[in-house]
Amino acid sequence: KIIATEIYNNMSIYDGIVVTHGTDTMAYTTSMISFMIQNPSIPVVFTGSQLPISHPLTDAIANLRYALTMALSKTNGIYLAFDRKIILGCRAVKVRTTAFHAFESVNIHSVGTIDSSGLSIRESQLYKYGNEILFNTNIEDKVFLLKLTPGTNPNIVDLLIQSDIKGIVIEAFGAGGVQAVRRDFVSAIAKASKHNIPVVVTSQCLYEQSNLNIYQVGTSVLKQGAIEALDMTTEAAVTKLMWVLGQTNNLDEIRKYFSTSLAGEITL
Repeated sequence: KIIATEIYNNMSIYDGIVVTHGTDTMAYTTSMISFMIQNPSIPVVFTGSQLPISHPLTDAIANLRYALTMALSKTNGIYLAFDRKIILGCRAVKVRTTAFHAFESVNIHSVGTIDSSGLSIRESQLYKYGNEILFNTNIEDKVFLLKLTPGTNPNIVDLLIQSDIKGIVIEAFGAGGVQAVRRDFVSAIAKASKHNIPVVVTSQCLYEQSNLNIYQVGTSVLKQGAIEALDMTTEAAVTKLMWVLGQTNNLDEIRKYFSTSLAGEITL
Protein backbone atom coordinates (compact mmCIF):
# COMPACT_ATOMS: atom_id res chain seq x y z
CA LYS A 1 0.00 0.00 0.00
CA ILE A 2 2.83 2.38 0.85
CA ILE A 3 4.62 1.75 -2.44
CA ALA A 4 1.41 2.12 -4.48
CA THR A 5 0.45 5.34 -2.69
CA GLU A 6 3.88 6.89 -3.21
CA ILE A 7 3.82 6.00 -6.90
CA TYR A 8 0.32 7.37 -7.40
CA ASN A 9 1.05 10.61 -5.55
CA ASN A 10 4.11 11.25 -7.73
CA MET A 11 2.82 10.28 -11.15
CA SER A 12 1.94 13.85 -12.04
CA ILE A 13 5.43 15.09 -11.11
CA TYR A 14 7.67 12.65 -13.00
CA ASP A 15 7.84 11.25 -16.54
CA GLY A 16 8.67 7.80 -15.17
CA ILE A 17 9.33 6.09 -11.85
CA VAL A 18 11.88 3.38 -11.03
CA VAL A 19 11.44 1.28 -7.89
CA THR A 20 14.31 -0.84 -6.57
CA HIS A 21 13.18 -4.01 -4.84
CA GLY A 22 14.50 -7.31 -3.52
CA THR A 23 14.22 -10.03 -6.13
CA ASP A 24 12.65 -12.78 -4.00
CA THR A 25 9.22 -11.13 -3.73
CA MET A 26 9.43 -8.58 -6.54
CA ALA A 27 7.02 -10.50 -8.82
CA TYR A 28 4.38 -10.44 -6.07
CA THR A 29 4.83 -6.70 -5.65
CA THR A 30 4.70 -5.91 -9.36
CA SER A 31 1.55 -8.02 -9.68
CA MET A 32 -0.13 -6.32 -6.73
CA ILE A 33 0.80 -2.82 -7.91
CA SER A 34 -0.62 -3.74 -11.33
CA PHE A 35 -4.02 -4.18 -9.67
CA MET A 36 -3.74 -1.29 -7.23
CA ILE A 37 -2.81 1.19 -9.98
CA GLN A 38 -4.56 0.33 -13.23
CA ASN A 39 -3.74 2.50 -16.23
CA PRO A 40 -0.89 4.52 -14.67
CA SER A 41 -0.15 7.69 -16.59
CA ILE A 42 3.59 6.99 -16.77
CA PRO A 43 5.94 3.98 -16.92
CA VAL A 44 6.54 2.49 -13.46
CA VAL A 45 9.50 0.11 -13.59
CA PHE A 46 10.68 -2.25 -10.86
CA THR A 47 14.16 -3.70 -10.80
CA GLY A 48 16.69 -5.34 -8.50
CA SER A 49 19.83 -7.42 -8.69
CA GLN A 50 21.20 -10.85 -7.98
CA LEU A 51 24.37 -9.40 -6.45
CA PRO A 52 24.70 -6.33 -4.20
CA ILE A 53 25.65 -3.10 -5.93
CA SER A 54 28.95 -3.09 -4.01
CA HIS A 55 29.99 -6.46 -5.48
CA PRO A 56 32.54 -6.16 -8.33
CA LEU A 57 30.43 -8.44 -10.53
CA THR A 58 27.08 -6.86 -9.65
CA ASP A 59 24.22 -6.78 -12.13
CA ALA A 60 22.57 -3.93 -10.21
CA ILE A 61 24.05 -1.08 -12.28
CA ALA A 62 23.04 -2.64 -15.60
CA ASN A 63 19.52 -3.42 -14.37
CA LEU A 64 19.12 0.17 -13.18
CA ARG A 65 20.12 1.37 -16.63
CA TYR A 66 17.51 -0.90 -18.23
CA ALA A 67 14.84 0.30 -15.80
CA LEU A 68 15.68 3.96 -16.41
CA THR A 69 15.58 3.36 -20.16
CA MET A 70 12.06 1.94 -19.88
CA ALA A 71 11.02 4.72 -17.49
CA LEU A 72 11.95 7.25 -20.20
CA SER A 73 9.96 5.44 -22.90
CA LYS A 74 6.60 7.14 -22.25
CA THR A 75 5.03 3.66 -22.32
CA ASN A 76 2.61 3.74 -19.42
CA GLY A 77 2.20 0.58 -17.34
CA ILE A 78 3.72 -1.43 -14.50
CA TYR A 79 6.89 -3.26 -15.56
CA LEU A 80 9.84 -5.28 -14.30
CA ALA A 81 13.25 -4.68 -15.91
CA PHE A 82 15.90 -7.36 -15.54
CA ASP A 83 18.80 -8.69 -17.60
CA ARG A 84 17.91 -6.70 -20.76
CA LYS A 85 14.25 -7.72 -20.63
CA ILE A 86 11.18 -5.60 -19.88
CA ILE A 87 8.35 -7.72 -18.49
CA LEU A 88 4.73 -6.79 -17.81
CA GLY A 89 4.51 -6.60 -14.03
CA CYS A 90 1.65 -9.09 -13.64
CA ARG A 91 3.40 -11.66 -15.89
CA ALA A 92 6.80 -11.71 -14.20
CA VAL A 93 8.07 -14.75 -12.30
CA LYS A 94 11.42 -15.36 -10.67
CA VAL A 95 12.58 -18.70 -12.07
CA ARG A 96 16.29 -18.82 -11.10
CA THR A 97 17.98 -18.36 -7.75
CA THR A 98 21.46 -17.22 -8.76
CA ALA A 99 21.64 -16.66 -12.53
CA PHE A 100 21.49 -13.10 -13.80
CA HIS A 101 18.57 -13.97 -16.12
CA ALA A 102 16.46 -14.63 -13.04
CA PHE A 103 13.04 -13.49 -14.33
CA GLU A 104 10.83 -14.70 -17.13
CA SER A 105 7.71 -13.35 -18.76
CA VAL A 106 5.22 -16.20 -18.42
CA ASN A 107 2.65 -16.99 -21.09
CA ILE A 108 3.26 -13.80 -23.08
CA HIS A 109 6.42 -12.45 -24.69
CA SER A 110 8.38 -9.86 -22.77
CA VAL A 111 7.20 -6.32 -23.47
CA GLY A 112 10.63 -5.20 -24.58
CA THR A 113 14.29 -6.06 -24.98
CA ILE A 114 17.46 -3.99 -24.80
CA ASP A 115 20.42 -4.61 -27.08
CA SER A 116 23.04 -2.62 -28.98
CA SER A 117 20.29 -0.87 -30.96
CA GLY A 118 18.58 0.33 -27.78
CA LEU A 119 15.15 -0.42 -26.36
CA SER A 120 12.79 -2.34 -28.62
CA ILE A 121 9.16 -2.48 -27.46
CA ARG A 122 6.71 -5.12 -28.68
CA GLU A 123 3.57 -3.06 -29.18
CA SER A 124 1.47 -6.23 -29.43
CA GLN A 125 2.38 -7.19 -25.85
CA LEU A 126 1.39 -3.88 -24.28
CA TYR A 127 -1.84 -3.97 -22.32
CA LYS A 128 -4.51 -1.65 -23.70
CA TYR A 129 -6.01 0.13 -20.70
CA GLY A 130 -9.18 2.18 -20.61
CA ASN A 131 -9.14 5.96 -20.31
CA GLU A 132 -9.20 6.45 -16.54
CA ILE A 133 -6.58 5.77 -13.89
CA LEU A 134 -7.90 3.42 -11.21
CA PHE A 135 -6.18 3.70 -7.83
CA ASN A 136 -7.40 1.39 -5.08
CA THR A 137 -5.22 -0.13 -2.36
CA ASN A 138 -7.97 -1.99 -0.48
CA ILE A 139 -6.95 -5.62 -0.09
CA GLU A 140 -7.71 -8.69 2.02
CA ASP A 141 -4.47 -10.36 3.05
CA LYS A 142 -6.05 -13.53 4.48
CA VAL A 143 -5.44 -15.51 1.30
CA PHE A 144 -3.78 -18.93 1.43
CA LEU A 145 -1.82 -20.64 -1.34
CA LEU A 146 -2.11 -24.43 -1.28
CA LYS A 147 0.16 -26.52 -3.49
CA LEU A 148 -1.24 -30.01 -3.93
CA THR A 149 0.89 -33.13 -3.63
CA PRO A 150 -0.45 -36.66 -4.21
CA GLY A 151 -0.81 -37.12 -0.45
CA THR A 152 -2.38 -33.79 0.50
CA ASN A 153 -5.25 -34.31 2.93
CA PRO A 154 -8.41 -32.36 1.95
CA ASN A 155 -9.10 -31.79 5.64
CA ILE A 156 -6.61 -28.95 5.37
CA VAL A 157 -9.47 -26.94 3.86
CA ASP A 158 -11.40 -27.38 7.14
CA LEU A 159 -8.39 -25.97 9.00
CA LEU A 160 -8.28 -22.99 6.65
CA ILE A 161 -11.98 -22.32 7.19
CA GLN A 162 -11.47 -22.48 10.96
CA SER A 163 -8.47 -20.14 10.62
CA ASP A 164 -10.71 -17.42 9.15
CA ILE A 165 -9.03 -17.55 5.74
CA LYS A 166 -10.98 -15.42 3.26
CA GLY A 167 -9.67 -16.86 -0.01
CA ILE A 168 -7.77 -19.91 -1.26
CA VAL A 169 -5.58 -20.38 -4.32
CA ILE A 170 -4.93 -24.03 -5.17
CA GLU A 171 -1.96 -24.99 -7.33
CA ALA A 172 -3.43 -28.12 -8.91
CA PHE A 173 -1.79 -30.77 -11.08
CA GLY A 174 -1.32 -30.26 -14.81
CA ALA A 175 -4.27 -28.53 -16.45
CA GLY A 176 -6.10 -28.35 -13.12
CA GLY A 177 -6.38 -31.88 -11.74
CA VAL A 178 -7.25 -32.43 -8.07
CA GLN A 179 -7.71 -35.58 -6.01
CA ALA A 180 -11.32 -36.76 -6.03
CA VAL A 181 -11.52 -40.40 -4.90
CA ARG A 182 -9.68 -41.37 -1.70
CA ARG A 183 -8.87 -37.73 -1.01
CA ASP A 184 -11.93 -35.75 -2.01
CA PHE A 185 -10.96 -32.17 -2.81
CA VAL A 186 -14.15 -31.65 -4.78
CA SER A 187 -16.21 -31.80 -1.58
CA ALA A 188 -13.63 -29.68 0.22
CA ILE A 189 -13.95 -26.95 -2.42
CA ALA A 190 -17.75 -27.15 -2.13
CA LYS A 191 -17.46 -26.69 1.62
CA ALA A 192 -15.28 -23.60 1.18
CA SER A 193 -17.80 -22.13 -1.25
CA LYS A 194 -20.62 -22.71 1.26
CA HIS A 195 -18.57 -20.65 3.73
CA ASN A 196 -18.34 -17.88 1.09
CA ILE A 197 -14.63 -18.54 0.57
CA PRO A 198 -13.57 -18.25 -3.09
CA VAL A 199 -11.27 -21.01 -4.35
CA VAL A 200 -9.12 -20.13 -7.35
CA VAL A 201 -7.54 -23.08 -9.16
CA THR A 202 -4.30 -22.62 -11.08
CA SER A 203 -1.65 -25.03 -12.33
CA GLN A 204 1.67 -26.04 -10.85
CA CYS A 205 2.99 -25.93 -14.41
CA LEU A 206 4.68 -22.61 -15.08
CA TYR A 207 3.62 -22.32 -18.71
CA GLU A 208 0.30 -22.57 -20.53
CA GLN A 209 -3.10 -22.43 -18.91
CA SER A 210 -5.24 -24.44 -16.56
CA ASN A 211 -8.41 -25.89 -18.08
CA LEU A 212 -10.89 -27.50 -15.73
CA ASN A 213 -13.13 -28.58 -18.61
CA ILE A 214 -10.75 -31.30 -19.86
CA TYR A 215 -11.49 -33.97 -17.23
CA GLN A 216 -14.60 -34.98 -15.32
CA VAL A 217 -13.05 -34.05 -11.99
CA GLY A 218 -12.37 -30.57 -13.31
CA THR A 219 -15.95 -30.00 -14.36
CA SER A 220 -17.05 -31.26 -10.94
CA VAL A 221 -14.78 -28.69 -9.30
CA LEU A 222 -16.28 -25.93 -11.45
CA LYS A 223 -19.80 -27.01 -10.46
CA GLN A 224 -18.79 -26.68 -6.81
CA GLY A 225 -17.81 -23.04 -7.33
CA ALA A 226 -14.10 -23.13 -8.16
CA ILE A 227 -12.72 -20.24 -10.20
CA GLU A 228 -10.25 -20.87 -13.03
CA ALA A 229 -7.01 -18.88 -13.12
CA LEU A 230 -6.38 -19.90 -16.74
CA ASP A 231 -2.88 -18.68 -17.71
CA MET A 232 -2.26 -16.36 -14.76
CA THR A 233 0.94 -16.78 -12.81
CA THR A 234 0.60 -17.95 -9.23
CA GLU A 235 1.85 -14.53 -8.11
CA ALA A 236 -0.87 -12.82 -10.13
CA ALA A 237 -3.59 -15.22 -8.95
CA VAL A 238 -2.73 -14.70 -5.27
CA THR A 239 -2.42 -10.91 -5.45
CA LYS A 240 -5.49 -10.54 -7.67
CA LEU A 241 -7.56 -12.53 -5.18
CA MET A 242 -6.26 -10.32 -2.35
CA TRP A 243 -7.16 -7.20 -4.30
CA VAL A 244 -10.56 -8.45 -5.44
CA LEU A 245 -11.49 -9.48 -1.89
CA GLY A 246 -10.66 -5.90 -0.90
CA GLN A 247 -13.47 -4.80 -3.24
CA THR A 248 -16.12 -7.47 -2.63
CA ASN A 249 -16.84 -10.77 -0.89
CA ASN A 250 -19.67 -11.69 -3.25
CA LEU A 251 -18.68 -14.92 -5.02
CA ASP A 252 -20.45 -14.02 -8.26
CA GLU A 253 -18.70 -10.65 -8.39
CA ILE A 254 -15.36 -12.28 -7.59
CA ARG A 255 -15.91 -14.76 -10.43
CA LYS A 256 -16.66 -11.84 -12.77
CA TYR A 257 -13.40 -10.11 -11.77
CA PHE A 258 -11.50 -13.31 -12.57
CA SER A 259 -13.08 -13.51 -16.00
CA THR A 260 -11.84 -9.97 -16.71
CA SER A 261 -8.31 -8.85 -17.53
CA LEU A 262 -7.52 -5.90 -15.29
CA ALA A 263 -3.89 -5.33 -16.24
CA GLY A 264 -2.98 -7.99 -18.80
CA GLU A 265 -2.65 -10.73 -16.19
CA ILE A 266 -4.91 -13.18 -18.03
CA THR A 267 -5.50 -14.24 -21.63
CA LEU A 268 -9.21 -14.49 -22.46
